Amino acid sequence: MTETVGSLGRREFLQSTTLAAAAAMAPVLFNNVSAQESPSQELSAGVIGTGRGMAHANAVLNAQGIKLNYVCDVDQKRLDLAMKTVTGRGAKAQGITDFRRMLDDTKLDVVFIATCNHWHAPATIMACSAGKHVYVEKPGSHNAREGELMVMAARKNKRVVQMGNQRRTWPAIREAIAKLQDGAIGKVLFARCWYDANRPTIGKGKTVPVPETLDYTMWQGPAPDRPYVDNLVHYNWHWRWHWGGGELANNGIHSLDVARWGLGVDYPTQVSFLGGRYHFDDDQETPDTGTAMFQFGDKGCSWEVSSCHPRREEKHSMVIFYGTEGTLHIIDPGYKIFNLKGEETAKGTGAGGEQQHIDNFLECIRTGKSPNSEIEEGQKSTLLCHLGNISYKLGRMIKFDPVSRKVVGDKDAEALWGREYRKGWEPIV
Repeated sequence: MTETVGSLGRREFLQSTTLAAAAAMAPVLFNNVSAQESPSQELSAGVIGTGRGMAHANAVLNAQGIKLNYVCDVDQKRLDLAMKTVTGRGAKAQGITDFRRMLDDTKLDVVFIATCNHWHAPATIMACSAGKHVYVEKPGSHNAREGELMVMAARKNKRVVQMGNQRRTWPAIREAIAKLQDGAIGKVLFARCWYDANRPTIGKGKTVPVPETLDYTMWQGPAPDRPYVDNLVHYNWHWRWHWGGGELANNGIHSLDVARWGLGVDYPTQVSFLGGRYHFDDDQETPDTGTAMFQFGDKGCSWEVSSCHPRREEKHSMVIFYGTEGTLHIIDPGYKIFNLKGEETAKGTGAGGEQQHIDNFLECIRTGKSPNSEIEEGQKSTLLCHLGNISYKLGRMIKFDPVSRKVVGDKDAEALWGREYRKGWEPIV
């Protein structure tokens, strides 16, 4: 396989604004997005990645006015299982292992991206450049620079791009945030978030031949080449910096997005993340336990992780907002409100899952409206994860300028803003 960007042409794809122009680019209003020219026309969709992507495929099959035309996975074994599922539901989709084939289809309208983190932004940028609207899983980018490029690609190509942080659409969560912003607990001062799990060790991998069913070259894609090891695919890449962002970018993004939404803030001024890999001696590079802190002027936020200890006796909320007159607890998929005496004063619950979030995305393609988690808004939350991980890697607090949207006075941190890419896969808008 050659390292090109398909029949779009590598030269055409790499033509772009310069990095200097990108940095100077002012925010663009969402009304530059083009609505589907014929709202009554049935949309055509393709899904990349058949792990998490099967939730996307099922949502497409459940939705009105859209058909599933492509299912893609670099692992033929997984692709075969996925095709068995979608064809069993009546879909007449093509199964492919190289997603660039769907980008070459001028009749394809929508691409759903449920790949590894290191593919999120490059695939989104390529899809936007090919004229497709995009639904991309969280966190949406592998590093901070990619988040900037994704927004640029959406604006330049006037595409609707929605990030998969579904709580932005869940009815009860929206109700909770509305009450919070209406003063249900007084002035909101702080949000505490956490995630816990009981993840086992990933062991120490051995270099082995690539499985015959896996196109490892395509799996690596934009990431610089690394030898294939037997404890990497299809999930443990999350815990290695080369491909993933640890638990902060994996599950932390969900709660931090809700926290930032409820606090009504955009960019932090200071970020720190301390912790370690305490529970096992293995190949995991990212912390299993730790605490990240985010300062937003007169408001703050924390995120705690305990991914190898479930803390069952503590698990009752994902986010708690602290206000001058009480607290609001986000308890997926609902909420509870307490006064300062600890008395419950209100609660709500509702549907969760993907369907409504994806329906919102599809509606916005037809109307040109901004989706509930439009990519620029989503990447504001993802940036918290990237800054937290930079702090962890360097072992010190990071200062950030919300106006210039740049790290302040730290060349080591600035060097971690982006990454190196395999030649020919540089994601340039």
